[in-house]
Amino acid sequence: MPDEAGNKKIIVAGHISLDITPVFKSSDGRKILKSFQPGKLLEVGNANISGGGAVFNTGLGLHALGADVLLMANTGDDDFGQILKGKIQKRGCESCITVIPGEDTSYTIVLAPQGVDRLFLHNPGCNDTFGFEHVDFSKVAKAAHFHFGYPTLMKRFFQNDGQELKALFCRIKELGLTTSLDLAAVDPDSEAASCCWDRIFDSVLPYVDFFVPSIEELGFLLNRPLYEKWQEIADGDDITSILSLKKDVETIADQALQLGAKAVLLKCGASGMFLKTASKQAFADGPDILKGWADISYFQNSFLPDRILSATGAGDTSIAAFIKAMLERRSPEECVKLAAATGASCVTAYDTVSGLLPFRTLEEKINNGWEEQIRILP
Repeated sequence: MPDEAGNKKIIVAGHISLDITPVFKSSDGRKILKSFQPGKLLEVGNANISGGGAVFNTGLGLHALGADVLLMANTGDDDFGQILKGKIQKRGCESCITVIPGEDTSYTIVLAPQGVDRLFLHNPGCNDTFGFEHVDFSKVAKAAHFHFGYPTLMKRFFQNDGQELKALFCRIKELGLTTSLDLAAVDPDSEAASCCWDRIFDSVLPYVDFFVPSIEELGFLLNRPLYEKWQEIADGDDITSILSLKKDVETIADQALQLGAKAVLLKCGASGMFLKTASKQAFADGPDILKGWADISYFQNSFLPDRILSATGAGDTSIAAFIKAMLERRSPEECVKLAAATGASCVTAYDTVSGLLPFRTLEEKINNGWEEQIRILP
């Protein structure tokens, strides 16, 4: 079992991709989206090429915040894979990347016009073949925390009612680590969207300490009628702008807790983040580091960013801050506050990590009255 007092190494495993984000010259996002028509040429600026996916975004976010991190993922033996590995090496982050001959490295074209939510063109590549055998458990056994990202975009982890995902988390818990699980949005017409996610979550979440999806992702997978109601009310606008804390956010969090998660942290976009945790009984046999996490219900408004260039990676890096703060034994409320502050810092740059600030700087901004965006409904 990891030494909770000394060893704080964090394993970040799962989905990785290369993100290609063109810079739009116009600041009118809605006008840009209307320009996407057959035969239409839309002039853009330079493309920002960076790593993406949970392994890159959360892993490099943790590394930038000063954590000891090891990345585990698959890439192909192609140009995109070489670029990804080069970007990780340039950051100086430790990695255990498996190169799969003959397979494609995953990539995503990110369309992020200002003022509207992002659109993604995604090729899962060899994320679909990443599996149990690609996790180096000898290295995992020496770590303190295991974070897994985006099983919704990794075929082997959502097929067969998530049996491989359950096996993975069972093994991790046998090694004594704390765990966290993040999701990604899925194509409504994809194989993943047709899976019985309530059944998958029911088998996996009892082995997850911190379940950290966005409310849109979880709503779509766990409560489709409620999600469709949000879409109808929002009428094309950002769903998080019309959510009610009690009727919507807390309802979804409670469903996830009932399926076995110890703590649910819902990312609610520009509205903020909501943490709800299980009772003391659920934490009774857990590691000492989780003492004091029972019976929490806390909503943190988002902080007003200094500027907004791209929201890409904001959710992933907010989770990075949350994990690091948790391992530093900060209070649950402080963990969520630092997570929200990190998300607000991330959007000030086009890439994932350039805008991130140390906890000390974030705390100074918060203590000096960093303005919050109050958007969530009662």
